[in-house]
Amino acid sequence: MGRIFEKRKDRMFARWAKTAKAFTKLGKEIAIAVKLSGPDPSTNPRLRMAMQTARSLNMPKDRIEAAIKRASSKDEADLAEISYEGFAPHGVALFIEAATDNATRTVANVRNIITKHGGNLATSGALEYIFTRKGVFKIAVPPGDMDEFELDLIDHGLEEIFQADDGLLLYSSFQSYGDLQRALDAKGVEIKSATSQRIPTSHVTVTPEQEAEIQKIIEKLEEDDDVQSVFHNMQTDD
Repeated sequence: MGRIFEKRKDRMFARWAKTAKAFTKLGKEIAIAVKLSGPDPSTNPRLRMAMQTARSLNMPKDRIEAAIKRASSKDEADLAEISYEGFAPHGVALFIEAATDNATRTVANVRNIITKHGGNLATSGALEYIFTRKGVFKIAVPPGDMDEFELDLIDHGLEEIFQADDGLLLYSSFQSYGDLQRALDAKGVEIKSATSQRIPTSHVTVTPEQEAEIQKIIEKLEEDDDVQSVFHNMQTDD
């Protein structure tokens, strides 16, 4: 799971880095977090997660602070969080998370992108069983005894740990995200990024050509202003 996530995350972040939409999507996530639980990241785990992700993508500090300030205003419109589920060609499942002020527009755009490329939109809840929501941290390798480090974090919700190219990947249940984050902060661990991911529990194996075809659909979805994240369950033999 760790390597698959790392490959998928790097691709997603690489696409985000090439478009001006990246900071817009991050600003929406910050706004939703503030509206739900307030502007103080010390008491708002979701806001801390959004801010850490923003920093990992080099979003300027003043833009992060401005997004928090705007969201704190009573005049700022609320955004609805909506998820869509569907199938790309070759039986690959897609789980799409959106943040929108116009659900009618968003569902029309999502449906158009998927059907135009040979897929179909499913009913809500149809694919929930394929994905498990996790908190995922990428951290610098801490000094000291790794066995002790891992055992201590298990008490704070750590479920799995993997070696990454430039650090470690830590997985928790989504419900344990805040507890694990606080434990990492207390240990002074450098958190490179922190995200919420929907990890597939089963996979569909595709050829490199099929993968390229489906990646085009994912890229089109991620280019939509209302779409925040797209998750899938495809894998290649390599």
